[in-house]
Amino acid sequence: MEDFFAGRQIKFILGSAGGGGYDSYSRLLMPFLSRHLPGHPSFVLQEMPGAAGMTAANHLYNIARRDGSEIGMVGRGVGIEPLLDPKDKAVRYVATNFNWIGTPQQEVGLVFVRLPSPIASMEDLKTHELIVSGTTSAAAPSYYPRLMNALLGTRFRVVEGYKSSQEALLALERGEVDGHCSGSSSAALRARMEPLISAGKVKILAQLGREKDPAYPDVPLILDLAANSADRRLLELAFTQQVMAWPVVAPPGVPAERVQALRTAFDAAMKDPDFLAEAARQKVYINPVSGEKIAALLEQLYASPKDVLDRAAALSERN
Repeated sequence: MEDFFAGRQIKFILGSAGGGGYDSYSRLLMPFLSRHLPGHPSFVLQEMPGAAGMTAANHLYNIARRDGSEIGMVGRGVGIEPLLDPKDKAVRYVATNFNWIGTPQQEVGLVFVRLPSPIASMEDLKTHELIVSGTTSAAAPSYYPRLMNALLGTRFRVVEGYKSSQEALLALERGEVDGHCSGSSSAALRARMEPLISAGKVKILAQLGREKDPAYPDVPLILDLAANSADRRLLELAFTQQVMAWPVVAPPGVPAERVQALRTAFDAAMKDPDFLAEAARQKVYINPVSGEKIAALLEQLYASPKDVLDRAAALSERN
C-alpha cells in the first residue's frame, strides 16, 4: 500500500459549494486521512457542486480513476435517491456499487418557522400553508417537505432555486419565505439559528431523522408523528440518509486492498485525539459511521419488499 500512496496526490471531490457543512467536514478530514494512510499522500480539494451532490457522485462513478487516487464527499441523499426516485435521470450510478468509506457524523434535520406565525405545531401545518426555501428538488430542504405533505398531510410549499443551504437559510432570515426544512442540525446551522430562536424570531417545529438530537429534547421527532407502522417504516427508509450524513466514497472498481486502506485510515482518523480536538475547536460534531456499516445498511434497504419500495417511490414523485 505504501508504494501506491507514497508521494501521490489524491483528488478529493467535494459535492457541494464551499462554505457549508460538506466543505467543513472535508477540510477537517483530509489531513487526518493523509496521516493514517500508508505513505501519507497529500490531498487536493476540487469543488463539484450540483444536483444535491449527485454531480460529484456521477463523476466518481463514471469518470474518476478507479485506483484509489480519487475519492470524495457526496450528498447524503446519493445512497437512497435511486430508491426514492427511480425515474430520476440525474442518477447515473448504482449506489451499492460505490465503495463507501464512512461518514464523520450522523445528522438530524429541523423544521423552522419564522415568527410571528399562526403555525405553532406540526398539527397546525395540516390547515395552514408554510412557504419554505429549497435548493434542488432532490435535496433535503425540498424533498423532506414533499414527504411530510404526502405522509402527514402537512401543507408545505417549497420555493426552489436557492444555490445553497446557506442562501436558503438567508431567505428565511430576510423574510423571503416563512420556513425552512434543514438537512442537519450542524454546529454551523446552530450558530446561525440559535440567536434567532433565542430572540423569539424563529421556532423549531420538528426533528427530521431516525433519532432525536439531544439538544432539542422537547421538539417532536417526525417518526413519532406517523399515523401507523407502515408510514413510520417509510419515514425510516427516507431518513436513512441522515445516518450517512456526510458520506465519503470511492469509485467502484478500486482494488479491495486500497479500499480497505482508505476505510482503515478513516476509522483511525475518527479516533485520533488531534482530529477530535480540532473538531471540538471548530465546533464540529463527530459521531461516525463506518463504510462497512453504510454499505450493509444500503444493501438491506435495497432488499426491502417491492411494495415498500414502490410506495416510497410514489411518495417521492415531484409535483
